[in-house]
This record gives sequence, structure tokens and C-alpha cells, in this order.
Amino acid sequence: MRKYPLALLAVYAAIWIALAIEPKYRDDWYLENILVAVFVPLLLLTYRRFPLSDVSYTLLFVFMVLHAIGAHWTYAEVPLIDWRALGFERNHFDRVVHLSFGLLLAYPVKEVFNRVATAKGFWGYYLPLDVTLAFSAVYEIVEWVVAELVSPGAGTAFLGSQGDPFDAVKDMALAGSGAAIAMLVTAGINWRIQRDFTEEMRESLRVKDDRLGGEQAIRRLLDEKRGP
Repeated sequence: MRKYPLALLAVYAAIWIALAIEPKYRDDWYLENILVAVFVPLLLLTYRRFPLSDVSYTLLFVFMVLHAIGAHWTYAEVPLIDWRALGFERNHFDRVVHLSFGLLLAYPVKEVFNRVATAKGFWGYYLPLDVTLAFSAVYEIVEWVVAELVSPGAGTAFLGSQGDPFDAVKDMALAGSGAAIAMLVTAGINWRIQRDFTEEMRESLRVKDDRLGGEQAIRRLLDEKRGP
């Protein structure tokens, strides 16, 4: 493993261990760390075959640290900022993290799309935004199901809605906004340094195959299967 990702892993492990000691609500902490139990091993298992850039690992590291902080106190009760002194009625740490979800994860998703699906031009920026927003929606659904099935007693703390019936919708909107900002910034940087940026964008929107899909695609496949 390269030194930089290894250093990030070591720092994250130290932070995670420190914040695992006496969390405010242990049941909620267990629920929040389901994400960690799945995501961190996945990154480790895929490192040899599909390592990411240092930029992507840094963005993922920052998000996971924010998540560890939220898991320790619960997102609704993180005391790092006095939100009421700023004129807010609720603790907005969860809003910050949902915005960060899109802001910090969209670029690693883009890197995967670029390298696996060779997504270029417009699609290289739209698909990461789309997938990050979809991940946010899936996470909200999983969060609700886990809270109901695994630990109903910890559900309120885990969901962190703080009495807002539109909390999940706002969280997804923030994640989408964060991803949009990340992709606009990435596109702006590439526009400045990539010589063929404009042409690549145009080419990505051109029709590459005039053949229709649907029933015509099925008919073509059946004809190929029958042979000459």
C-alpha cells in the first residue's frame, strides 16, 4: 500500500477508536457503524486491484471522520458548534454532513466511472452526480429500514430528523447540491487545463448509434440468434 493512503488509514483508525469510547448512545453508535463495517473493508479489499488517487482517498477520509464524529454524539447532538447562537433552532451538523456526502464522494465516484466505464465529457460529470444522489436516497431508505428492524428504540437518534417531517428529502437535496458543486468545480478545473475539453463535451452528446432500442433491438438479437 502507498504511504499516503496507509497514513490516512492509520489516522482514521486512531480517530475512530477514540470516538468509539463511551459514545452518547451505544445502540445508535452500533447502527451508525454499519456503514464503516461495510465501506472500510470494501476499500481495503479492492485496493490492490483498483486503488484510487490520493485526492479520492483524502475526500473519503474527511467524510468518514465527519461520520465518526456524528456516530459518537449522534448527528442531532454533536456539540462542536452552538447553532442556537447562530440563530438556528436545530443542530445542523447532520445537514453539513449530508452536503459533504455529495461534495466529498462525487469525485471518487467520477474516478471510478472514468476508469471503469470510460465515461467522458458531459456523462463524466452527470453520472457521478446522478449516482451520488442515488446513493443518498438508498442510504435514507436503508437508515429507515435498519432503525425499524434492528433497533427501534434507537431509531429516533439514528434517523436524527429532529422533528422535521421533510428531513430525509432535505438531506437528499443537500447531497445532490454537494455533488453538483463538486462536479462544477472539477469541470472548471478541467476546462482550464484540458485542451480538448470543449470538443470532448460536444462529442459526448453526439449520437454514436442510430439503431433504435426496444422492440427493434429485440428483433435484431433474435435475427442474430437464428443466424443466416
